[in-house]
Amino acid sequence: MNRSSEPSNASSAPASRPAPVKTYGVREFFRKPERSQFSISPDGRHLSFLGRHQGRLNVFVQAIDPHGALLGDARPLTHETERDLAGHTWKGNDNILFVKDFGGDENFHVLSVPIDGTDPVDLTPFPAVRASIVDDLEDDDRHVLISHNQRDPEVFDVLRVDVVTGASVQIAENPGNVMSWGTDHEGRLRIASASDGVNTTLLYRDNEDEAFRPIVTTNFRESVDPLLFTFDNQRLYVSSNRGRDKAGLFEFDPQTGQEGELVFAHDEVDVSALRYSRLRRVLTHAMYTSTKTFRHFFDAETEALFADLARKLPEQEIHIVSRTRNERRAIVATSGDRTAGAHYLYDADSGELVSLGELKPGIDPADMAAMQPIQFVSRDGLTIHGYLSLPVVREGAAAARGLPLVVNPHGGPWARDHWGFNPEVQLLANRGYAVLQINFRGSTGYGRAFWEASFKQWGKTMQRDIDDGVDWLVGQGIVDPKRVAIYGASYGGYATLAGVAFTPERYAAAIDYVGVSNLFTLLETIPPYWKPMLEMLYEMIGNPEDEAERQAMHDASPVFFADRITTPLLVAQGANDPRVKQSESDQIVEALRSRGVDVEYLLKENEGHGFHNEENQFEFYEAMEAFLAKHLTPQA
Repeated sequence: MNRSSEPSNASSAPASRPAPVKTYGVREFFRKPERSQFSISPDGRHLSFLGRHQGRLNVFVQAIDPHGALLGDARPLTHETERDLAGHTWKGNDNILFVKDFGGDENFHVLSVPIDGTDPVDLTPFPAVRASIVDDLEDDDRHVLISHNQRDPEVFDVLRVDVVTGASVQIAENPGNVMSWGTDHEGRLRIASASDGVNTTLLYRDNEDEAFRPIVTTNFRESVDPLLFTFDNQRLYVSSNRGRDKAGLFEFDPQTGQEGELVFAHDEVDVSALRYSRLRRVLTHAMYTSTKTFRHFFDAETEALFADLARKLPEQEIHIVSRTRNERRAIVATSGDRTAGAHYLYDADSGELVSLGELKPGIDPADMAAMQPIQFVSRDGLTIHGYLSLPVVREGAAAARGLPLVVNPHGGPWARDHWGFNPEVQLLANRGYAVLQINFRGSTGYGRAFWEASFKQWGKTMQRDIDDGVDWLVGQGIVDPKRVAIYGASYGGYATLAGVAFTPERYAAAIDYVGVSNLFTLLETIPPYWKPMLEMLYEMIGNPEDEAERQAMHDASPVFFADRITTPLLVAQGANDPRVKQSESDQIVEALRSRGVDVEYLLKENEGHGFHNEENQFEFYEAMEAFLAKHLTPQA
């Protein structure tokens, strides 16, 4: 069976009602949910979630009965007070794994906490080490495979770790070029991806007693990305764009190094997500993102499951985020563009749904802006996609014309914006601003040619795509060209600074959040574990050792053109950011202040690449709100 189906999505048309739109406070948008990220134990007897405890999000556990009713009170298993925990996962029925860093430095530790309430065990108790889970070894309740860079800060070895005692045994030493590791369905380490900085080599072995051998090498512009083994552990399923523009899903023979049968591909976008049933050992569906996220089903049982959920939860985007080992119980999450969504406990046998609560119950979706997919043609002929969110207009009001605009380029830059609830966008729309999100050239998912069109184009054609999107809206009369602001984080922060440095007349206000100001210092201060990718970054951004490219990098670095900046600017930065160092923000702020230009600078000593703690988010978005109100004066 090969059927394509769109998940049931929340309606893009806001409900019409005569009451005025409610103005929500910053804290209503950015307050952390009381309960979120629900998960279910493999035996279906307990729920876990992140909940508020001691002022931070911590891991909780609660028993459930065979009918889905919650039993007793939820108990906190962790007691973090410095930073919210970001996520967790079950390890067997008796332990939960979670990760934490310190002050936003992204040196994540992996910890295990028993559900009986005893203390967590740090499985990677080493200073200045970054760790991640390679395989949670679902069939082994006692061990997990973890990679970390204790031996060498630039590369990651693999260890089998006891989640109860923390004892570890190294099972693979990184020779210095392996960027990622992968396992088969029995948890055996059998694939790896190596890089010389530009070329990527897929390594393979038939069993763990053998040495890895290279089976295919591609330039980084092409990809053969292993997703999972076939169920006999003999071949692989890969996402590949070798010899094609859009990545598709293929069977792959590691003995010949060649793609075999095409499993699924899409004409317009890349496909790289493949789902399967571990219990039934079948592929269930592929997922791809165009304007929204869609599913292509391979399995009738899975298609029927999502159809049943769509009937019970109409006008919602539906995701199964956790399942029991027998796949009879699941945690279902819903969302949309105008709602942050809710969680449910689903019983596949009875079809019963038990509500676990909404993420933002105090926000009425009717007050929120619809996120409309848009597209336009750039000045050099590329089709550019994105999203437009307009302030809600009640019945009888005039259509939106001459609105103030906040253009919001995404980070990465090799990432993309997605359809869905975005509290930043909703805050801005709630204040009367139109919000434009642009998947400019280089944004991922649109094929290789569109991605490669961004190489060495920081501040050039990538920036012009943003300008063209603004002009497209102005040309329709939707936007007032004198009241346009630009706001972005990371690369989006760079685009903000580039916008006010290279086209200062275009923007009335600008907000740079952990953004790059100097391409030279960006590349000089990358984290040690990015150094194996440095040659690739030279090809994508520019090589400072090449005279012509060095000049181009200089001309694309806003800090060298700070004397052109006259636009009011707000800068926010985390002192512990390992990717975009504090010096990136310091340089631009100092260059402007030396000229007597007043720059608002919000620096947080306990944050990294973006503010994580709730109180810091409140302060930043309240500063953003006041800053834009001062410089854009939105109409009521």
